[in-house]
Amino acid sequence: MRLSFGQHLQQVQKQVLAPRMIQSMEILQLPIMALQERIDQEMEENPILEMQEEDPDLPSEPVEEKSPDERSEEEKELVIDETNNNEDDFERLMKMDEEWPDHFEERSRPSRSRIDEAGQHKLDAMANMAARPQTLQDYLHDQLGWFDLDASLRATAERIVYNLNPAGYFQGSLEELLGPDAEPHQLATAREALALVQRLDPPGVAARDYRECLLLQLTPGNPFYEILHALITSHFDDLTHNRLPIVAKRTGYSIEMIQTAMQELGKLNLNPGGDFSESFVPPVIPDVFVERSEEGKYEVRLEDGRTPELFISPYYRKLLSAGKANDETKQFIRDKINSAQWLIESIQQRRNTLTRVAQAIVDYQTEFLDKGPDAIEPLKMQQIADQVGVHVTTVSRAVDDKWIQTPRGIFPLKRFFCGGTVGADGAEVAWDAVRLKLQEIVDSEDKQHPFSDDQLVAELTAHGVKVARRTVTKYRKAMNIPSSRQRRDWSLSTPDKKGNPE
Repeated sequence: MRLSFGQHLQQVQKQVLAPRMIQSMEILQLPIMALQERIDQEMEENPILEMQEEDPDLPSEPVEEKSPDERSEEEKELVIDETNNNEDDFERLMKMDEEWPDHFEERSRPSRSRIDEAGQHKLDAMANMAARPQTLQDYLHDQLGWFDLDASLRATAERIVYNLNPAGYFQGSLEELLGPDAEPHQLATAREALALVQRLDPPGVAARDYRECLLLQLTPGNPFYEILHALITSHFDDLTHNRLPIVAKRTGYSIEMIQTAMQELGKLNLNPGGDFSESFVPPVIPDVFVERSEEGKYEVRLEDGRTPELFISPYYRKLLSAGKANDETKQFIRDKINSAQWLIESIQQRRNTLTRVAQAIVDYQTEFLDKGPDAIEPLKMQQIADQVGVHVTTVSRAVDDKWIQTPRGIFPLKRFFCGGTVGADGAEVAWDAVRLKLQEIVDSEDKQHPFSDDQLVAELTAHGVKVARRTVTKYRKAMNIPSSRQRRDWSLSTPDKKGNPE
């Protein structure tokens, strides 16, 4: 093999995506709200593109024209503003006469009632905007104002406050907060400041771990103060792993007393800053709707109400064909017309592809819609791609971040794609069905003797689902199902001859 830095020619064959195909794939991947934003952006950048804003079947509101003398001062200012805006928008497009084109004379001016209505909508939107919620740091900073502190202590306390994580914990150490050059008196001030912040509301704030967070919330007035303090301080790990017999043997408390104390422990808050964290749940707008026809078949339809009908302005077509514009203007119009045409065709192609893909998915998962999630069938994207006649990546883009509204509820389109395993009867069983059956077995087990993972494998096999033990362990952890030891209820156990629970 010879290496060199010389130039040489090489003939290769490769596939290059055209810009039109790239745009088509991008439009297909957008959900309905993102598509609306993309259309709004194109409307601002492309003056050739127009959309039908009103229902053509509704009569248009008549506009009463007034002479310049009859117009009010506000209406005169409005007309002046419209004139200036239009001149700015089309200055580079219209490099001819300074007179108004015929296109602007044909357009009707909005009525006064519509202008007032639009302004009222904007005022309502501004009035209904949510104010910035109070953060945990703001709440703690306000409480520090109640204390008469010296400047150094206050500054260190504020520094600790603004280094808390969203859950309200102080992570790291005071040495890391102050830096390697901190002097002993600065560390002493930092410890005092941390103790001060830990006394603030909410209880448990500025703790460095779960154990300290629980201890900060204990008060001497609690009837279980002593036992809870002992359990948290010395037996916290055994409690988290449900090793109650070990705790009972080491502490001398009965299992019933320990379980009662653990119920009180469950009332404490391990997330002191949770009430101040912003939880924004974006609204779910379905892209596809499923309805049952009169023949009993499920049919899909797209949410087209949010997608406006786009068209190319006939005025610019006439301007291009009339030959009155210069070469630069003609080239500008041609580019904008091509861009608008590409967008319109991409939206139409998105509509067709998404409809075909969604209908193929619904046809395959009819049992899911009839009987519920237990009846979901194993399905791969390649199967839908082969049925629709497109590439598998096209199916992936079509279902990405899309939601479908069905008689069973609203689901992401990706929900209908899942792998499976072979059941005892040789038929394929979807992994979702395996998880549901696993949860059902765990919920109905004897909590005095819960199933181990090996026993769960045997139970699933008895129900016609054959899986490996590692698969059961993987799904159990993914579903946040504790181990058999942690699921055991020790209060149901009977003591043996030595008095220990069996």
